[in-house]
Amino acid sequence: MAEIFVSTDVEADGPIPGPHSMLSFASAVYTQEKELIATYSANLELLPGAAGHPETMRWWKSEPAAWAAHRENVRPPEEVMPEYAKWVEALPGKPVFVAYPAGFDFTYMFWYLMRFAGCCPFSWSALDIKTFAMSLTGLPYRKTVKPRLPQAWFEDFPHTHVALDDALEQGALFCNMWTFWKEQRERLGIGEDLAAYVEAWKAERAAARAAEEAEAEALAAAAAVADGPAVTSGDK
Repeated sequence: MAEIFVSTDVEADGPIPGPHSMLSFASAVYTQEKELIATYSANLELLPGAAGHPETMRWWKSEPAAWAAHRENVRPPEEVMPEYAKWVEALPGKPVFVAYPAGFDFTYMFWYLMRFAGCCPFSWSALDIKTFAMSLTGLPYRKTVKPRLPQAWFEDFPHTHVALDDALEQGALFCNMWTFWKEQRERLGIGEDLAAYVEAWKAERAAARAAEEAEAEALAAAAAVADGPAVTSGDK
């Protein structure tokens, strides 16, 4: 069974779950060929005793349309999360959680799934698009931001801060990055089995180090000869 990418976006009223609530989330499921095969979205009731973080709530005031969209048809998380877990488990492939950044979205989804469904269909891990972008571009991690990524990777999706819109957008972005990487691997002759390629890489590095050490030794020997005692007529 092939892996499928479950691009997931979370909208929340604070930085961490528990003290704050997940307002909404959505998943857009893509195959490795960038075929969109399913979507899921839900707006959630706030957690009892939780409150919005002041800084986050100030930001939401600047996005009234998105805030209103997240507060329509809210459902209790104890109803939504078990339903969502079953939906993921029924998908036609091995689900891989994908987000940008995964550190935020997966933290919320994992907490809510474990708290209200008792399990996480993605296991303990998530694929971070930001990290993948860093490996492809060579940019420093903190400078790996969307404006600095190749525009050819982006599709014409709106970024509305509505969960489903953003999940569709980042899922297409990831699929384009994935296709780019696969094509570069083929161009470089890197197959799925990296063992032979890595062994060749190790041998090349070892040979390069040996050549550098030999050159350094030769330079040191030449310097020693040049710095030796001068010959005078009394030495003859």
